Parts: sequence; structure tokens; C-alpha cells
Amino acid sequence: TPYIVKSRTSSKLKTNLLKNNFPILFEGLHSCFLLDDIVFKNRIKIFRSHNIEHNYYNHLALAEKNIKKRQYYQSEAKKLLRFEPIIKNATVSLVVSLKDLVYFKNKYPKSQFEFVPCFHAGEEVTVKSGIGNYVLYHGNLSVSENKNAAEFIIQQLFKELTIPLIIAGLNPPADLIQLIKKYDHIRLIANPDDKEMNELIANAQINLLYTNQATGLKLKLLNVLYNGRHCIVNSKMVEGTSLSELCGVEDDISQLKKLITTTFNNEISTQEIEKRKTVLLRDYSNESSYQKIIKALQSF
Repeated sequence: TPYIVKSRTSSKLKTNLLKNNFPILFEGLHSCFLLDDIVFKNRIKIFRSHNIEHNYYNHLALAEKNIKKRQYYQSEAKKLLRFEPIIKNATVSLVVSLKDLVYFKNKYPKSQFEFVPCFHAGEEVTVKSGIGNYVLYHGNLSVSENKNAAEFIIQQLFKELTIPLIIAGLNPPADLIQLIKKYDHIRLIANPDDKEMNELIANAQINLLYTNQATGLKLKLLNVLYNGRHCIVNSKMVEGTSLSELCGVEDDISQLKKLITTTFNNEISTQEIEKRKTVLLRDYSNESSYQKIIKALQSF
């Protein structure tokens, strides 16, 4: 059994769930320890997938420099792959990306899967007028993937660009802090609260998002598209989504630098904002997501 599953087992929870006959939502594969329990055989069970967990843990292992942590991620990935078929016991499964939908439907053709994106804080698209004076990269900087992305952005892009860059996020490691100190045009904002983070996103001229993991749906991408000006990403950030048409998408380093430079001086157009509203409210609004869940439940 994967550690992230075993550490969440609870006999008290099972007792509480047996006190009624309501549908049960299993939020993430790590919460599925009761999904195949015979006592819940006739209950409506909804599995909410966050991503393809064993792929996610394999990517964490690739990004991790600490040997013990890397071995843990590799071990957990193997266990998660073996554990995953438990989801066949769900009445319906909700997945966050179109790419994940294809994976699960192919692997478990007899099970029901629905595409329901992440729920998020954005109720309407609000983009500030005017032009910002910095590029923003944000994320939890204690996570290896995000730290590596920040280092890539600094060393491969902004080492030569003179455009102001802000790196913002939780718990930046010491070596990242030292790297940022080498550059006058790069600033670190450590541990901003939600209000400050939202202001940084809204006021940036460009929100730059970069990942080496094409897993699930990045919630911060939705947040940026609902609340920020220009959004520039690499292709893995939008893989398995319909969001590529709302972003500047580029993988080549020299072309990425050019795209940042040209976009930095251009105000986001009314047409671009309207396009965002159309796509986001059609495919990613909270209302359309919960309507999909209601529709799925009404069929049982």
C-alpha cells in the first residue's frame, strides 16, 4: 500500500460513513483506502482524480536531488501504479484534464469517467488595464519542480534579458536566494500572503509559468488566466487542456526570450480578454463543473 494511502486510513471514518447512506467523495487516490471495501459495495462512490499519481511521483523523483527523497518517490510511484486499479470500484470518476481522461478511459474501459476541471476562486475574468513593469514567476519554491523552474527561468532566460523579474513563493531554499542576489533586475518575494500574491499576479505585465511535468491541471494557470494580463507558458503547462489558445506557448529558449521581450511592451487587447472569457467560462467555470457532477449523479 502506498504511504500516502496507508497514512490516511481511519477506522473511525469508516464507522462514521456507515451512519448514513449518502454518496461518498474520494478526493484523490490517497483517500481511496475504503473504495473497495465490501460494506460500501452498494453506495454511490465518486473518485476525484488529481492527476495520474504514479506519473506525478516519477516526475518528482526525476526533479529531486536528495537521494533518499528520490528513492522514496520512486518506491511510492511503483506502489501507486499497483494501487490504481482500485478506482474500478468507483461509481463514477472525475478527472481534471483531457489528457488524463484519455489515459483512464483506455486503461479502464468498463468504468465511467467525466472531465471536470479543478474548482478555483475565479468567478469572472478580471484583467487590469494598462501595462505592468515586471514579469512574474510564482509557485511553492520548496518543491523541487518549482525551484528547478525558477532556476531555469533565471539562468536560461533572464540572465541575458534585462526586463525586471519577480520570483514569488513559499519557502525559497538558500541556494535559490543566493542565485537571485546575483542579479539586480531579479527580485525575490518570499512567503507572500494570498492578498499580496493576487496583487502580484494582477499587476504583472507577464505571468510566466514553466513546468517539466505535464501532469493534471495546474491550478495556478487558471488563477493567472482569470486574474492576470499576458500569460506565457511552455507546452507542458497546457498539455491536455484547451488553454493553449489563451497563452503564448513556446519551448525554444531563444524564441521564448523573443516572445517575452515583444509581449512586455504590448497591452493585452480587448479581443484577447473576450476570448479568455469565452473559453474559461465555457470549459473551466465552477458552475459548468458542478453541473457536470450533478448530471453524472442523476444517472444513478
